[in-house]
Amino acid sequence: MIFKYIKKHSILSISVGIIFICTLMVFFATEASYHAIETASLWVRNYFGYFYLYLGFGCVLALLLVAFSKYGKIKLGKPNAKPEYSLWSWIAMLYSAGMGSGILLRAVQEPVFMQQNPPFKSNLPNETLALEFTFYQWGITAWAFYGLFAVIVGYALHVKKKKVRISATIEDQIKNKPIKSSVDIITIITTIFGLIAAIGLGTTQINGGLNHVFNADFGLTTTIILCVLISTIACYSAWQGVNKGIKIFSKLNIIVTLVILLFIFFTSNTKEILVSFVTATYHYIIDFIPISLALGDYNPGLEFLTGWTFYYWAFWLAWAPFTGIFIARISKGRTIRQLLLGVLIIPSIGTFFWFSVFGTSAFNLIETWGTYNNEFGNVFSSIFVFFEHYPFATVLNITSIFLLISFLITSVDSAVFVLSMFTDKGSKNPNKAHRVIWSIFILLATIALILLGNIKANVNVLEAVQRLLIITSLPFSFFIIIMFGFFIQDLRKERPNNANLKEH
Repeated sequence: MIFKYIKKHSILSISVGIIFICTLMVFFATEASYHAIETASLWVRNYFGYFYLYLGFGCVLALLLVAFSKYGKIKLGKPNAKPEYSLWSWIAMLYSAGMGSGILLRAVQEPVFMQQNPPFKSNLPNETLALEFTFYQWGITAWAFYGLFAVIVGYALHVKKKKVRISATIEDQIKNKPIKSSVDIITIITTIFGLIAAIGLGTTQINGGLNHVFNADFGLTTTIILCVLISTIACYSAWQGVNKGIKIFSKLNIIVTLVILLFIFFTSNTKEILVSFVTATYHYIIDFIPISLALGDYNPGLEFLTGWTFYYWAFWLAWAPFTGIFIARISKGRTIRQLLLGVLIIPSIGTFFWFSVFGTSAFNLIETWGTYNNEFGNVFSSIFVFFEHYPFATVLNITSIFLLISFLITSVDSAVFVLSMFTDKGSKNPNKAHRVIWSIFILLATIALILLGNIKANVNVLEAVQRLLIITSLPFSFFIIIMFGFFIQDLRKERPNNANLKEH
């Protein structure tokens, strides 16, 4: 019975087996594994870092060209199909899956770091440059990685009626089954490592927030309880499916995020925030090409790029397959143009305003203090320290903790749903048993790594998992070029007979 199930669901079995073996290797050879990962990740960033930059810029350019071409009119679905989800629900779900708790993690810490350590010399005030560079690392390029996967998979899924798998985007050109299965397995493994890193970092920040609010010293047990809580709720949400669990949690996230954002906005210097937002966005747009390609005076240098931008690009790229597939799954009924411009522009503008509000307000606090002693230097506690300088600080901190939990739930539940689609033969509504299996396995893998991190105090295991994403994202950096080439080939080949295009 078990062997029959394993044979029937080979991709699930192989993926779980590989992750299990990797976990054992890390457990029994912790320091050696850590140093191997660190060495390999630095090698990737040193030798392929600038390639990541050029690839990111190329993705933005390619998607804009497709969006404004005649192919942008192609509808993902039948010619008369209506969008499956309202614009509000669609944005809430794609943003919760794509960014999530990261915007809370870096809301204050990153703009302040960029202000105190300008990436390059500029005639702009440090505050404007700090926001501009933060926008660059969280803006259109990040969403272009997601958008590229979303449009290619969406076209395969809704127009060509393929299964929900990355391999479905190349199966017309590449018939070799082992190659196609390998592509899906690498995608699954990368997604799982990304989730483990996200849950580990998120629960660490939540723990830090609880310690800050209650002036306590919650430790390992609390972190594990948080992991169990988040994974259990995420499992229930994924069990309910996209229309019930995932959509509801995503909407809740956006509402609570907007409440916090508007409260800080209206209790801070609103005029200065708006001026900073408009000014930094303007410079981001006009400087986009030289910053994206690190040209001349806009090149921060290898050390800075390695520590920040290269890592971000690799991270976004590592998350792109799972996020892109989820966006593709919820984009039925929209045109390619609506999908691409919606993914590139709407969440980017929201993110820019978010960082403008928190960044500008933090800059003002530092100016008021007269000196800065790295109060916002800790990425896990910076936002809680920031809230202490506002009315209802305790309420803000508790709400932020709730939001961190909720964002993690939506990241995990959407990933569990996508993983289940992969391993259940590309089904749009995967078997609920797969959703439970992935929820349990992700929880156990996360707990194992957190325990390992506490046992080996001199090795940051969660950081090692993050570095591992940089290594596993490298194959995707080449694969997406192949994917996009095949996608354009499909568009050109099917154009004369494409009913979706003729309708317009």
